[in-house]
Amino acid sequence: MLTNPKRRASKKKQLTARKESIEWDGARIFVEIARSGSFRSAADALGLSFTAVQRRLDRLERGLDMTLLTRHVDGVRLTAEGEQVLIAAQRMEAASFELMRSQNLDTGAQFGQVKLGVTEGLGTFWITPHLAEYQKRHADISVHLLCGMPSVDVLRLEADLAVQLIRPSAKDLKLVKLGRLHAMPFATKDYISRYGMPKSVADLENHRVVMQIADQIVKVDDFPLDLKTALQKANIPIVANMSSTHYSAVLNGTGLSNLPTYVAAFDKRLVPIDIGVRAEHDIWLVYHPDSGRITRVHQMIDWLVEIFSSKSYPWFGDKFIHPRDLPSLDTGQLSSCMQQIDFASRPPEPQRMREESNMEKPGKPRTRPR
Repeated sequence: MLTNPKRRASKKKQLTARKESIEWDGARIFVEIARSGSFRSAADALGLSFTAVQRRLDRLERGLDMTLLTRHVDGVRLTAEGEQVLIAAQRMEAASFELMRSQNLDTGAQFGQVKLGVTEGLGTFWITPHLAEYQKRHADISVHLLCGMPSVDVLRLEADLAVQLIRPSAKDLKLVKLGRLHAMPFATKDYISRYGMPKSVADLENHRVVMQIADQIVKVDDFPLDLKTALQKANIPIVANMSSTHYSAVLNGTGLSNLPTYVAAFDKRLVPIDIGVRAEHDIWLVYHPDSGRITRVHQMIDWLVEIFSSKSYPWFGDKFIHPRDLPSLDTGQLSSCMQQIDFASRPPEPQRMREESNMEKPGKPRTRPR
């Protein structure tokens, strides 16, 4: 029986459209699975259920009539076909983000929201206290502050711009070096009166050391050998992933640890410890060129450059300046922000701890850094 050519062409067109729709819908799912390395991680990143992610990938594979990846105990692995499809899917994803960015372009509007990703310490203790002044200049701008140690993905529109300690490698981004973050060990006067002042790196094995293990900071494996050796014998009472927790533990007298040198400018409760241990991280401002053309984003860029200026705030300069030589920062917002972590009203110490107040050593280690 003969088939109507028009009906056959219409059916073929419908199948082609359906296949394209399936591929477009599943592209971002497939890209996230490949990026995350597992269905579970992709589901968490996308805010979907594990079943939904698996179902959409299955639908994509059926539409393309090929297997894109294989499942293993340690995650997923792309097939040869999957490698090729991933390249195309990433182009599709980039095009969709480009379209979304174009919708945000304006001709000078000075209202709306700006999403700023920033490391948790700089966001909490430096940028947030300065935002009051920013809001006086730009009262109609709502700043969405995304504080965390993992860096945000500006290309994927997780934020309009980001302040981070790792220089990104993507070529499509604009980079501005805001300054340099210097760090050295600090402790409270109370801690030093109880356990003494370390005179060398080796002395740390007789002290309590608060550790921070997180993205964008120096990993323990990259510490100098003498420091790693001392820390293996030190008492590690707390290992924190967040900068605010890490800072609070030091301020509470739990132990000593590396902190940014700028804390000495407005928090006189901390004493720097000179044992030759220092760390430094360049501070990078990252944004997409298209975002930089948006008036409210450009205003935020100018403001960030201003509050990290080494002329006004020398602790952000490339050269290390010892905290004792830094000028005091008499800024109400900053002081109040730091003073929120005030442990003057904490409960009295148990009798046993009071009896140990004259000890010079905190005892043998119970926990070691991982």
